[in-house]
Amino acid sequence: MKKEPIYNVLIRPLYPRTEEQTMDFHIQYQSYMHQYKTKHLAIYHALKDAIVNGQLPYKLKLPSSRELADLYLLSRGTINLAYEMLAAEGYVSSSLGSGTFVAFQHQDKPLEPAPNSAIRLSQWGMAIMEQKLSDKISVDDIRINFGTGLPDLHFFPHEAWSRVMYAQVREMMESLQKEAFVTQGHLPLREAVARHLLRTRGIQATAEDIVILGGSMQGIALITQLLVNPGESVICEYPGYSGFRRVVEAARGKVIEGKVDQWGIQLANWPAQLIFVTPSRQFPTGVVLSLERRQGLLQWAANNSAIIVEDDYDSEFRHHGRPIEPLKVMDTEDRVVYLGTFSKTMHTDLRLGYAVVPTGLREAFLKAKQLIEPHPAAILEQRALAIFMNSGHYERHLRRMKRVYSKRYAVIYAEMNLKLLDLFDFVPSDAGLHLFAWWKGSLLEWNLYKNACEVAGVIWSLGDLAYMEREQRASVCFGFSHLLESEIIEGVAIMRRVADTMNLTSATR
Repeated sequence: MKKEPIYNVLIRPLYPRTEEQTMDFHIQYQSYMHQYKTKHLAIYHALKDAIVNGQLPYKLKLPSSRELADLYLLSRGTINLAYEMLAAEGYVSSSLGSGTFVAFQHQDKPLEPAPNSAIRLSQWGMAIMEQKLSDKISVDDIRINFGTGLPDLHFFPHEAWSRVMYAQVREMMESLQKEAFVTQGHLPLREAVARHLLRTRGIQATAEDIVILGGSMQGIALITQLLVNPGESVICEYPGYSGFRRVVEAARGKVIEGKVDQWGIQLANWPAQLIFVTPSRQFPTGVVLSLERRQGLLQWAANNSAIIVEDDYDSEFRHHGRPIEPLKVMDTEDRVVYLGTFSKTMHTDLRLGYAVVPTGLREAFLKAKQLIEPHPAAILEQRALAIFMNSGHYERHLRRMKRVYSKRYAVIYAEMNLKLLDLFDFVPSDAGLHLFAWWKGSLLEWNLYKNACEVAGVIWSLGDLAYMEREQRASVCFGFSHLLESEIIEGVAIMRRVADTMNLTSATR
């Protein structure tokens, strides 16, 4: 006696027969077996409902009774009976030698709203529901976008990158699943990152210390989930990167704000075991954490058995001045998690980052990552990036982009100070891909000016929105990396004309 299959069978329609036109669909036969006592009723209702809801479209040729019987391990008599019932009700039509076709034409109708069943969320789930998702920005009518985090792809070595990508596609087809469960990431890429960090940042790390991430935010979220219990305090810079705050609040942690001045975060004897900082180039202000405060921060971490998360998001692009040593270089207690990303050095759609993880945190970090990501993500891109770095393409690309971005920084800083100094206080920076500024006027004037500039075709990124709302002081991040020098000059000129039209010059002095 044949046993009933315990899975839904995948049916491939026989008409039309070209591979391009063939579509896959599922018949939920097993589910219907729980509702109906006989097999012919179960297959009849499964087919009927699939036809009525449009899953089996009008004029689709259905499998023959033999083929359908073989797929479900049923008798042809059972299938023929179900087809006869469907034909009698007008759902299918059959002709000798041609086959059985769907005769019911599905009419698209608005679905009735489903009942609002209450679903119990965890504390984490409820915290997520309290947060506002980022909106996609429409830039169709924008002439100049001073948004941040956008590298210039005109200079990207597309041909070299395409070659290594295609080579890895061919290799992976011959060795599928070779790196399954290697959640730490592609070993040659980790080795390449370790060499790069030693040469460019002075960080002594091995491949075992490095974990490849799907962007730095993945590392930030994992660390928070591992170290923060509900109600526990976490230090975040103020003003600062909103992503730190959102992750802590989602974990039901308590954010303690470490105020930022011209030397970075102001130190205190915080009652916490975790702090998020951007010491090499504070976000959003761009200031560098002073050496004295770096030493004090490391001492605080040692005294409190705390972990420091150092997010080094764009300091690779230095315009002038001496390179700043990361906290990780000064970390003798092994308490600093160093985060880096390829989204700004390569391109934004390459969602790869990395973490240099302290030995005491590594096992927990890897187990947490493997829980949500058993197989390494973007392994094709990881393998290609390893070749790209080992061949020297990556560092050549970085050197070229440093020159390009430094020239653009000089242009935007000069133009902004020449034409908009009565509206903004600009904060100079030795590195990075955006120019930070404080608005000199009121929030009412700010909102009017910002909206008028957008109508004129110029937009930009905001600083810390929570800081702006609470302190009643607006701040701006003017990204320039993706703009030509002529576009920067044009954008500043538009902003000047808008200010003159609104007569904001005297109002903000």
